[in-house]
Order: sequence, then C-alpha cells, then structure tokens
Amino acid sequence: MRLTIAASILSVLIAPSHSFKYTSAPSLSPSTLLKYPSQHTAYRTAYTSLHVSATPVEEKDAPATESVTIPPPISQHHLQSKEDVDKLSFRDLQKECKSRELPANGSTAVLRKRLQEAVGLEFQNPSVNISEELESALNGDEEGEEVEEKVAEAKVSREFQTLCNEVHQRAAAGHWKTATRRLKKLKKLSFNEYTAAAETDDAAVPSTIPEDVYLAVLRSCLADRSSGARASQPARKVLEEMVEAGYVVPADLGRSAVINCLGNGPGGTHDECGGIDVALAMISALERQTGRNEEDDGMLTQVIASYEAVVIALGKDGDVEECVEMLGMMVIDKGMTPLLGTFAQVAQSVSKCNKDGTKGELVLQVLSYAKMAGYELDSIAHAEAGRTLLACGVIVAEGMDNLALGLRLLTAARKSEDPSSTDKCDTLVCSSSSAAQRASTLIHKRSIDRAIADDNWKLAVKILELMAPRSLTPSPGLLKKVIAVCAKSEKSRKATAILLDWVSLFDKGETADRPPLSVFNTVVNACEICGEEELTLQVLDTMKKTHEVDGNTITFNIALKRLAKLKNKMGCEGIIIGMLQAGIEPTVVSYTTAIGACAQDKDFVMSTQWLERMRSRCVSPNVFTYNTALASCLDGTLEGSKAGSEIAVQMMEEVGKELVRKVKGNARYNSALPNVYTKTLSRLLMKQLRDNWRNDLIDMDEAKTTVRVPLLRLIDFEKTEEAKKLKADRADIDGDDECVVIEEMEVAVEYLDVEKLHKDSHRTAEI
Repeated sequence: MRLTIAASILSVLIAPSHSFKYTSAPSLSPSTLLKYPSQHTAYRTAYTSLHVSATPVEEKDAPATESVTIPPPISQHHLQSKEDVDKLSFRDLQKECKSRELPANGSTAVLRKRLQEAVGLEFQNPSVNISEELESALNGDEEGEEVEEKVAEAKVSREFQTLCNEVHQRAAAGHWKTATRRLKKLKKLSFNEYTAAAETDDAAVPSTIPEDVYLAVLRSCLADRSSGARASQPARKVLEEMVEAGYVVPADLGRSAVINCLGNGPGGTHDECGGIDVALAMISALERQTGRNEEDDGMLTQVIASYEAVVIALGKDGDVEECVEMLGMMVIDKGMTPLLGTFAQVAQSVSKCNKDGTKGELVLQVLSYAKMAGYELDSIAHAEAGRTLLACGVIVAEGMDNLALGLRLLTAARKSEDPSSTDKCDTLVCSSSSAAQRASTLIHKRSIDRAIADDNWKLAVKILELMAPRSLTPSPGLLKKVIAVCAKSEKSRKATAILLDWVSLFDKGETADRPPLSVFNTVVNACEICGEEELTLQVLDTMKKTHEVDGNTITFNIALKRLAKLKNKMGCEGIIIGMLQAGIEPTVVSYTTAIGACAQDKDFVMSTQWLERMRSRCVSPNVFTYNTALASCLDGTLEGSKAGSEIAVQMMEEVGKELVRKVKGNARYNSALPNVYTKTLSRLLMKQLRDNWRNDLIDMDEAKTTVRVPLLRLIDFEKTEEAKKLKADRADIDGDDECVVIEEMEVAVEYLDVEKLHKDSHRTAEI
C-alpha cells in the first residue's frame, strides 16, 4: 500500500505544472506544547510541506513560468533583512528591543525572533500541502503502519543513544568541536522525533537530550582558558538550551563560562573570540534560573560574579560610561553587593580614561554606589581594594579642585586600621601610587594656600601637620608661607616650632633645603612683637649654628627695635654706625626703625635728618618710612606742622619719580605710594594746623595756601590719574607669584613692629 502511495506522490511531483501556495505548519496539541515549549519555535520554523494540487493544470492554461510569491521583508530603521538582525550583538539586540518598547529579556534567539516579528522580517516558509493519501499514511490509517513505526522508533532510539555516547566520549577526550557537532546532530534527531510525535495522536513521548550530555559538552568547552574563549558561542547556546529545557546550570560552570569568554582584546574578546556581548547573553540565561531553587544561593552568587567580570571587562575596554551604568544597575536595580575589589577596579579604569578631566564625576558615582552597597568609607581602608578606591577618589578630587572632598577621603582612610601594617591607612592611600602621592601633596598645598589667603593660620598649621604623618614632604616655599602667616598673626611660638622642625629635618638629611636667613628674621620679629625674649635667643642661636654666622642685619635690627621702643634715639644712631663699621649696609627697615624711635619722642628734626642720610646712602624711603616720619611731626607745634608739610612734599616727589621708573621688587613695600594710614596722618596734621591758626600761631589764609596744600595732595592723590597708573603698574609687578607672596608676608612682619612704635595699638601675647 505504501508503494502505491509513494508512486502516486512521485507521479504528482513530476507532473508538468502545478500550483503553489503557502500554508502554515500543522498545529500541535496543547499537551505537546506544554511539555516541549523550547522546541515549539524551531518546529514551526523548520516544518515544510509541499502542497501539490492533485488535479494537473492544463498546458494551455498554465502560466509561462512557475512563480512563488514571497512577501517582501518590511524595512524599519537599518534592519532590512534577517541577516541584519542576526549580525546584531546581544547588547545591540537589547537596545533595538528597548527602542521599540519591546521586552529586552531572554536569550539571543528569543531577542532575534522578537525583533524580527516586530519589524516584519519573519514570514512563513514556502510549503506544499500533502495529498490526502500521504496524510492518511502519516496518520497511521494504512495496514502495517504500526509495525513499521515500532521498527522506526527502535532505530531512532538506538541512533539517539549512540550519539549520546559519542558526545560523552568526545567531550571526555577534550574534543569540544566534535562534541558540539554531535550535540547538534543529536538536537536534529530529537527534533525530527518531536515532529513525528506531534503528527500522531498515540505515538510514544519523544526523547529529549539528557542533562548530562549538555554538561559534558559545556565542560569540554570550558576545559581551558583558550578553548573557553574559542568555544564561547557553543557554550552560550548550551547554557541557553539548558535553561529553556528546565535544567539547572551548576554555579561553577556558569561563572567559568562567563569569565572564560572575556579577555583583554577589543570588546572584551580573547583572540577575537568571545567578548562582552556573549558574556551578557550567558548572564541573561543564568538570571532566568535563579528563582527555580530558592534554597541554593549559588545561582545568585554566580550571577553576581558574572556581572562583576563583565563590568571589569567593560572598564578595561574603555567603555567606562556603560561600565559604571551596569555597576549602578547591579547595586540599585538588582540589589546586589559586588565585591569591594570590583568597585576599585572600575574606579581605576575610569581614572585611566580621565586624562582630560571630563570623567571625574564617574569616579564619584562609583564611590556613591559603594556606599549604597553597604561599604562605609570610614572603614574600607583596612583592605587594599578599599585603599585603591579611596586613592582614585583623591586623584579625581585633585583634578576637580575639590579640596574638601580630597581631605575628607584621606580623613576616612585615617579612621581605618590595618592590622597587617604599622603605617596608618591614610599614609598607605597617599603612597599607593605616584599619582595618588602627587594628588595628595597638591591637595594639602592648595588647602594651605587658601587658608593663608583667608588669614586662617590655625587651618594652615593643622593641614601642614598632617603632611608629615602621611609621608608627604612640604616644599620650602610652603613652609615659609606657613611661618610667615603665623608671624603675621603674632603667633611666635607656633612659628618657632615650625622653624625648628625644619632645621631638624635639614640636620637629619631628610630635606636638602635649609631655612634661609629671611625665615629666621621673620620668626625673630614675631618673637620681638610678642615679647618672647627667650624664644628670640633660641632662634638666634639656631641661626648661628645653621648658617655659621655671629651677627648680621637681623641681629642689628633686633637691637634697633628694642632701643626704639625705649625711645633711645642715640642708641639707634650708634647701632647704625656700628653696622656701617662692620661692613653691613643698613636696610630701609633699619632706617625706618631709627625714625620710629624719633616718632616715639616726637622728634621731627632728627626724623628729617634720617631721611637725608637714607638718600645719601642710596636707600629710597618707602611709604612706611614716610608715614613714620609724618607721625614724628604730631607734636602740636606749628614747626611740627610745617615739617610734616615738607615731608609730604618729599613724598610726592618720590611718587613722581616712580611714574618715570618702575619700582623694583615688591611694589607694596618698596613704593612711596600713599596708603590709607598716610591719609589718616595727613588729616591729623591738618587738624594740628587748624589748632595752630586758631591759636594765632599762623594766619589762616597763609596756612591754607602754603602749609596745608601738600597735605591735601596726599589725601586726594588716590583720585588722580597718576595714582590709577601706579596702581595698574603695581598689579602687573605683583602678580600671583609664590615668591612675591612669601616676600610680602615676611616684609609685613618686618614693619609690623615698626608701625607699633607710633600707632595706638596694644601688644597681643600668644596664649
């Protein structure tokens, strides 16, 4: 009977012309679909049946050529064919699905099918209907069919078992390629059996591929690192099929599959195999099985470990934005707690890509995610990964000029303790790399500079004291600025302590720069201002040992200031004569101090003489010298008022010279340009002059037209064009150079004690 049916079919197939039409694949029973859901898609795609009309078409009515009408694929975006969809990577498939508001979960095959259906690329394969005779044969209505089916089933079963054994043998021998081919053949055989079962009502349940066969192939694909990368695609398919079949992938195999397919090549590939997209597809399969066995935490553990491997691979590949985004998804969306080392490696990858300073915010996001995951910044520095994470934060904070953040991270490290090391954790963070050490040093330096700019000597000293324990060496300029700000704030003891520590470092050979004489001078002046005579002697003794000198300008100026405070004008004159005899040229500070002694005694005659002596020694008086001389004229007499007027004339002449030539050195302390205190002294002299004419010591009109004119010029000078020009020149000269700032602070301390000789102020003793 079967021969008759076959002959009929053959005669129909060789007929001269036939009509073709599309039909859908036969429907399966609900029980079959529920039992084998994973094979339903493959079955409907592969099923074809040639539909041939039993009645031949007449030759005259036949069309000129046979034609099969295939619906053209619908073009959407850049997807023009199924090949375009097949070329998309796993991440690209997810992005395309999300852009079309489709679910982005599932295996690679599911995503491709979903996308093809969405863009209209999946259409039914051409098929031909089977004749009634063939349908009857397949349905088992003919005689002898039952016997032949049993024989065929036994043959298929033997072939199925043989292939299973071959898969095990090849996998055990390490031949993963051959084992994969045998598995593919086994799946094809199982599919054919599945199709036959679907077309019969009482056929035996078809065989499925056993779990141990999948595991054998998977283990052979992951036998070593190289094979793991080259066999990444077969391993991915095995993982996806196992999950779809309801099998559980062992935790160690799932994690190894993801890690082995990742490398250091482009896109996370290893020898151009595997990569990040393959790893993400594997993770997607592993995630779908995490809820099947709630008692086994290994499922979730392998998913977390797999995500960590992908995140690290993304960072190495330079895709730091997606790397940080996936890390945030792990912590926020999935509630995972990655290892601290994962955060550290991601932060390092971002730091390497942050050469232009545009990705610093990503490191701060990593720090935020670490805190969200349960890690406390104040306690993570005891681990090396935690120190690495904090060091990356310090580097980024320096690049963003976020000094507060940098100091906060180092403070957090200091609160941690590492039992395996004798050093503090903040020291280990600063010395973890050259970049971290540089960033830490710059953060401390800039913080000190800002504190000094705000005249906050306490903060400047506190930050400076943190540098030594953190193995950070302050520069000589930084030390000089901190000492100067302490001296300026009349904190002689703190300035002396910093200076002596500097000398100690120089004696031990830990620094190549010894403190210059100007620093000793600044500290001695601070001690003199605060009345610390014992500290003065200690600093002078240290200076003699360090520079091997017995006397210099510093010691002479100290003697001058002490005599000036006692109003000992003759003693000051003797000191200056002694300096000249010793070959030491008196400075402008020396002459100003001598004039200060005259101001103490209101002796404007000697003040005028000192101004002449200065010019004879080619030492130009500055604004502090003229202010001190003007103060000596406030004795209430008409002669004092006239002397003050004459000094004002000399001062304006000096200012006129500065209009022609620029001031050398620090413009603020080398210039004669009137300041606010000059205007105060001029008003006091004008008041004194007014008292003089009211007492009939001078005619009012004469006083206003002669004596008062130069004093008015000093008061109104700030409004003139000359003053604006000189101020502009001063701004160009001063600038923001560090040396200029240090010199200005040191000179300020020099004149601070001199101005106190004639200003109404009190001495502030340090507590």
